[in-house]
Amino acid sequence: MNESKRVEIAWPNLGITVAAELDQRNPALAQCLWDALPYRSLQGHALVAGYHLYHVAPVHSLLHAPAEYRVDRRTVPDGTLFCSRLQHLGIKYGELTEPMTATPVGKVVDDDLDALAKAGREVWRTVYTTKEPVIAEVRRAGGPGGHDLPRLPVGDPHLNALVADVHAETQRIWLEPPRELLDLHAGRIPSGAGSYETVLTTLLFVNGETRPLGYSCYGGLVRAALDGMPMPWLRQMTRLLAATPAEFLGYCGLDTLWDFTQRLLAGLERLENHEDFVATMAHMALYCNCLGGWNLHLFPWQAGEHLRRVQEAV
Repeated sequence: MNESKRVEIAWPNLGITVAAELDQRNPALAQCLWDALPYRSLQGHALVAGYHLYHVAPVHSLLHAPAEYRVDRRTVPDGTLFCSRLQHLGIKYGELTEPMTATPVGKVVDDDLDALAKAGREVWRTVYTTKEPVIAEVRRAGGPGGHDLPRLPVGDPHLNALVADVHAETQRIWLEPPRELLDLHAGRIPSGAGSYETVLTTLLFVNGETRPLGYSCYGGLVRAALDGMPMPWLRQMTRLLAATPAEFLGYCGLDTLWDFTQRLLAGLERLENHEDFVATMAHMALYCNCLGGWNLHLFPWQAGEHLRRVQEAV
């Protein structure tokens, strides 16, 4: 084990810090994470898979860095750290039910597993009930904390201006909930979206469109570009994948996202090389993933408290 790859994951408003060691199972991913430290991010909790923490890491290269070693998340020890192409840093702290392959990059030290489990329970309470944001700080062991979102340059001046605006907005909402989402969750929806004045239905559809826009559309476009897909095809796939969900989300109240998307679509022909395309789509991915994280935090999951999984008799 390379001792220089020891990290600390802290949740200051919970008063909990755990130590972890990065390993060589997926060295490229571990290096991407290490190079990005320190950073802060809104801490999330799995809502379907089980006892699992995750947050969006401000690391563009996680969208495409190679991963040589994969595991079934259910089978590895508690405390295992994962990096994913969804730009997540995940931490297993108990039983998982989802049969998903994942790419481990390290593990919380055994002495801190109880503290990790406590953090997991507290984060679940905030996500499910109180809605008080919990911020995670990931830093090199013994090193300073802090935070800075990376900025990728784009050669075309018009698209570089768009990327600058996307970066600034992402930075603005990274640790503070977006006003548009706060208004939406409070029922302030200027378009009137929500049949018979309902709000929960609109929130559900916004969640269902925002997450795949970041994960699948923009993250997928970055990977397609790095795999060598020709530029005309990349531009056409962007039009096909991005326009409809972004327009719907704009109708539901995410005007900034829709404005960015319209500027992107209007300038697509200016994207003449893969490097500029990757940089532009990576910034759109991080912005959408940030929106998705806040929407998952703000969503009134407790509205389904009366619905519980039925345990079949053996």
